[in-house]
Amino acid sequence: MATVSRIRSSLSVFNKILRSNSQLSPPHPQLSKGFSTSSVQKEQKVKVPLALFGGSGNYASALYIAAVKTNALEKVESEILDLVEASKKADTYFQFTKDLSVPAETRVKAINEICTQAKFSDVTKHFLVVLAENGRLRNLDTIAKRFVELTMAHKGEVKVTVTSVIPLPPEEERELKETLQETLGQGKKVKVEQKVDPSILGGLVVEFGQKVFDMSIKSRARQMERFLREPIHFGTL
Repeated sequence: MATVSRIRSSLSVFNKILRSNSQLSPPHPQLSKGFSTSSVQKEQKVKVPLALFGGSGNYASALYIAAVKTNALEKVESEILDLVEASKKADTYFQFTKDLSVPAETRVKAINEICTQAKFSDVTKHFLVVLAENGRLRNLDTIAKRFVELTMAHKGEVKVTVTSVIPLPPEEERELKETLQETLGQGKKVKVEQKVDPSILGGLVVEFGQKVFDMSIKSRARQMERFLREPIHFGTL
């Protein structure tokens, strides 16, 4: 992915930045105000499709509102996910986001360098600067996941996680997707994510929303084990 390559190539600037003693001018007050997590609930012009809670949820909601207002939801989503993917492949960036001993102005300068070289939109750039200022870059992966929840809800998509011992053959995945589509009804688009977990022994575990359908052999074995452990009561003659 071109954007990921640009991000990774820009990581070389960190060595210089982390050693730099140059100071940045204070951030513009409107910048922090625009992404204030405490003001998310006051926004009435843009309705957040899901109620997310906690710090990560508030940041994700603020980013969603800003992206929708500028008609840049898909672009911002792509940029945030590209950055998360790049950060997983770069140890330097990973350490940098986790290290709160790095001064805020240094974090901001580094993020500005990355955004410039990656050609990120202003919304994404300003949001990442706020995270850098607040020491929240270490939570970017979680914030991105919550943000994707909002973008999927915006598009009427429902993420379904299917866990099996081996990857489902295309035909079985199609049949499962059709069944789930019928269950969810019109207006919803099923997006299946497959996970492989040999520990479930067989069968399937299907998760979507707050629902979990555990049809694994492991679950059945546990149920049988509990049944066998129950005392047997014989009636008196």
